Order: sequence, then C-alpha cells, then structure tokens
Amino acid sequence: MAIFEGAGVALVTPMNENLEVNYDKLEELLEEQIAGGTDAIVICGTTGESATLTEEEHMRTIRFAIDKVNHRIPVVAGTGSNSTATATQMSKEAAEAGADGILLVTPYYNKGTQNGLIKHYTTITEEAKVPPSRTGCSLAASTVAYLAKNAEYVTAIKEASGDISHVADIMYACDGAIDLYSGNDDQIVPILSLGGKGVISVLSNVAPKETHDIVALFLEGKIKESRELQLKALPLVHALFSEVNPIPVKAALNLMGKEVGPLRLPLTEMEAAHQEVLAEEMKKFGIKLA
Repeated sequence: MAIFEGAGVALVTPMNENLEVNYDKLEELLEEQIAGGTDAIVICGTTGESATLTEEEHMRTIRFAIDKVNHRIPVVAGTGSNSTATATQMSKEAAEAGADGILLVTPYYNKGTQNGLIKHYTTITEEAKVPPSRTGCSLAASTVAYLAKNAEYVTAIKEASGDISHVADIMYACDGAIDLYSGNDDQIVPILSLGGKGVISVLSNVAPKETHDIVALFLEGKIKESRELQLKALPLVHALFSEVNPIPVKAALNLMGKEVGPLRLPLTEMEAAHQEVLAEEMKKFGIKLA
C-alpha cells in the first residue's frame, strides 16, 4: 500500500532571525497544511534546508513534526546523506519516532556505482525497516527495478529527473512493484498518467489545496480539470524555481506574511527582480499577499 496518494508538501524549515529553527512557526505551518488539504508532510527534505541543519536539529525537527501531526496524515522524514552510516542512523531514529516513510537522496559528491547504490539503499532500509521514497540522479531503471523487487522496504520513488522517457522506463521495468511520485510540480499530470500516486511538492507550501486538487481530480477521472489546473499553475511553478530551491518558496511565504524567516548560507535572499515576478504570479494564481 502506498504511503500516501495525493500531494505531499516538501515543507520549508522556518527560521528565526538568528537562524535558529523556529518551532512555533513550524507548528503553525503544519496546522495550515493539514487544514489546506495536504495529503502528507515531507519534513527535512531539500526544501527544508536539510543540508545546513545539524544532525541534532535535523532529528529534533523530524520528531517535532511527527509529534504535532500525530497520525492525522503521513509524515515522511528526509534522512538521506552521502554517508550510508549517517543515513542509516537517522533513518532508524526517524522510524523509532514514528515516521511513516523516509526520503533518501542519492549520495552526492562521493557518487556510488549502480551496485553501490543498491547496497546503500538496501543497507539503510534493512536497518530502518520503514519504506523510503527516493530521489536523485543517475539511478538506472534497472537499478530501481532491482531494488523494488528485491529490497523489502523499498516501495517508492520520487522522480525529479524531468525526463519523462526515463520515468516510463522505470515504470516498465518495475512492472507495478514501485509507487511513483512526481518530484517536479510542472510534471504532476504527466507522472500521474504513467501510474503515479501523487507529488512531493514545493508548490504545496503556498497552494496546498490546488496542488492536492490536481492529483485528486486526476485520480477521480476528471482529467481535463486536472490538466487545466496543472497548466494554470505553470507560471507560478516557474517563478518558484527561478532561483535555487528553497530560496523562492521561502520568499513567497514571507510575501504571504507567514514569516518563515531567512535562509542559511550558502543560500541567500531572492534577487529583487525575481521576487517581483514571483509576487505577480502569486497574485495571478489567486494567492493573497500580506
């Protein structure tokens, strides 16, 4: 059974002005997402600035989200690392805390071979015993299929390559053995058309209901309505990725008056020209600014 169907928000990590994690604001965001119809919370992924969180902050934030959501919707914890040992330990801790799934990035910098990736994911999931949704590059369709069919806890993939042909190859090779989620907000409908279960979404931070509806309408067989909403969102999606994620989405939330705070270096604040375009596209989409 899929961890979730629909739109899982790749939630930002709000910061105070001193760059400490703002847990009061995080609780507000979690409640707003649940009220807005989001189908799952993805905490401490790339959008959550996981790369600049200390391990202590990382695990505290995951535990906090699991505790506050309290089983109302699934929580998927980002526990990936370029170190298999680190990812294994964080994944075990997330599972013990009650995470419904884990999000494991393909190792960066010290990139593994396809055999190395198989061992990486197998080692982590056998230890954590919780289903992962995986994201990254250079995962051959045959590697995904091997993991899906041979690693008990490998059940899902977040596909963000942007290559629809590669996605089709994965689904053909897996032959129903993997749950597929779009990792790109501009490809939700195309991924669903290949058998996808939903999306892990940046857009959901600012438009949870609409992102949920794109998936829900498609799964209800209302393809035309789903497609129209997907296309309506494209200019806003492009604005949300006009700079490195999560720079624009944090700017967007601050424009909405959500006060999610600054970013940790090496991320910097959004350029004024890009922010102007972002604000305009948000208004066109019907999002109220502060």
